Amino acid sequence: MSPDRRTAVAAGSLFLLTEVAAIAGAVLYRPLLGAADGRLPQGADTRALLGVLCEVVLVVAVAGTGAALFPVLRRHGEGLALGYAFGRLLEAAVIALGIVSVLALVTLRRDAGAPDGAAGADAALVAVHDWTFLLGPNIALGLNTVLLAYLAYRARLVPRFIAVLGLVGGPLICASAVAVMFGAYAQLSVAGSMAALPVFAWELGLAGRLIVKGFGPGPGAVQVGR
Repeated sequence: MSPDRRTAVAAGSLFLLTEVAAIAGAVLYRPLLGAADGRLPQGADTRALLGVLCEVVLVVAVAGTGAALFPVLRRHGEGLALGYAFGRLLEAAVIALGIVSVLALVTLRRDAGAPDGAAGADAALVAVHDWTFLLGPNIALGLNTVLLAYLAYRARLVPRFIAVLGLVGGPLICASAVAVMFGAYAQLSVAGSMAALPVFAWELGLAGRLIVKGFGPGPGAVQVGR
């Protein structure tokens, strides 16, 4: 297996891992973040800690995609390749901040005898998580998607219909995040989910392409590394 083929398989696997870890983390966090009375539902703390582990994996996978793809992307635009690598690091850092807020929230809610004044801290930690979710896996993800999709489209690293999904999905999820920011609809809503679908399809399509066939799409395309 050539170095570029190994890079493609590694990057594709990391993209799949980001999807699985992000979905698992969101599902596991829900009982903790949705507790209206500030009390922990039965087993919610354990589920939240499992969600934390999933998001730690997510942080590593997000940063890993930028690092794995950099040697290939730099051949087609070193500045944009650096931007993508650092953008993924920023996205991972924002997600990590959200993880810390969840851990603090678990600690606060485990104290069943906490005074009423703790409700303010409780709500603040939930808000911190919500904002990191908006800024990281929405705005930062959208910008990073546009960078990678543009490079993939220009260099024909993947079939262009896959790259177009990213070019459409990146701005769409950013626009949706701005709409959420200004109160147009909730983060977890039908509109928000629909806006995220093109990016979800882009990452799945990209991952599948890289794992199965590697870089370089259709007939007549120049294979990366030649």
